[in-house]
Amino acid sequence: MNMTDRARSQGWILDIALSLGGYDALHPEAKPTLEECGHNHSDFDKVFELVKSGVMMPKAWSTIAAQAEERARHYDREGFAATAKDFYQRAAVMWGRAQYSFYQDDPRKLLFRERCNECVAAISRLSDQTIQRVELEFEGKKIYAILFLPSGDVKNAPAVILGPGMDMIKEDYIQIAQRYYTSRGMVALSIEGPGQGESVASGLKVTLTNYERAISRYIDYLQGLPQVDPERIGMFGVSMGAYWGLRGAAHDPRLHSLATFMSSPGEIGDSFSKAQPNFKANHMYMTGYTDEEAYDSEIISNFPIWDLASKVKCPVLIGNGEFDELIRVEDILSFYELIEAPKEIRIYENEFHPLGGVAAEMFRYGADWSLKALNGGFAEGSDKRYYAHVDGRITEGEAQPVWWLGAQPPEVQARKKRVTV
Repeated sequence: MNMTDRARSQGWILDIALSLGGYDALHPEAKPTLEECGHNHSDFDKVFELVKSGVMMPKAWSTIAAQAEERARHYDREGFAATAKDFYQRAAVMWGRAQYSFYQDDPRKLLFRERCNECVAAISRLSDQTIQRVELEFEGKKIYAILFLPSGDVKNAPAVILGPGMDMIKEDYIQIAQRYYTSRGMVALSIEGPGQGESVASGLKVTLTNYERAISRYIDYLQGLPQVDPERIGMFGVSMGAYWGLRGAAHDPRLHSLATFMSSPGEIGDSFSKAQPNFKANHMYMTGYTDEEAYDSEIISNFPIWDLASKVKCPVLIGNGEFDELIRVEDILSFYELIEAPKEIRIYENEFHPLGGVAAEMFRYGADWSLKALNGGFAEGSDKRYYAHVDGRITEGEAQPVWWLGAQPPEVQARKKRVTV
């Protein structure tokens, strides 16, 4: 079992926080973001009524998932396809959360994954669009995705790879793919890379470099589809999915756009020191490390990607919260200065890592921006900066927090100088 020293010694703190604060103890203001991903708010509340400590999470998620799936089967038997599909969607994402709660190989994790897959199969059967499970051979193992095609006879459409964060799975994009992509005639491919979901369950661990190679494998797949324009493939990623997307864009020029939110230059040592302890424990499981000292030396110390920023050639969108508890706004502003491709940054006032206050905006704008980028809408040298106020106003031309009154932290000044010299 992978477990960090901090997770062992501080688990009681997390238990108290969960008991008193619910899911906000893990991710402040994350509920709206999870609702965009297909969670129903009443299901969510039922789950956390059952949670008094961290070890109760898988039971709570699986209990409410089973209830939603039972209701789905009822409507399915009665012939009410749309209602059944909605309940299968709710069940699928909860089975996904249940399996994620095990940071080790465990028969229960595999069983919850099977239940999730069954729900996805039902969603596919009941949908009026193509929702297709994808399995690809990759470096002796397999990687898994879900393909979403628009209705009708689609040819040469733009396509976007949807990259999940470290604690997400491909099913978290089912609702988003249909609401924001296929509804506009775009193809979407929700992926799991090495270390995630079914990929890690089948034994594929994540290394420092194999995730970007998995992205290339998914690009190969998309380019082979008649529905996809091979010159208009982009990626959308959140949190660690944004980090992996940046690595993928630096690695493979066939990505023609990259929209990221909760973006990171990869300073995960700093992130894990501030996050609740299980984050690091889970990432160790994803990498296959059991020795924390070796993990710190070989993974954390080599994780940052400051040197890769200039290798990204496609248009890049970055959207981050001003008070992201995992990624310092100073770091992402500094990283942005190093990007030489057409670029845009939006810093959202008073937002935390999940960007819960702007969740609907994040997913809608990410799709909107991606379509424009894939259609050649951003000129060479484009550099757009915005600070989004909580009252709806937008400060244009500068993304740094307004309360700084124009004073830039030393590290931002240093990196800006390095770029302009």
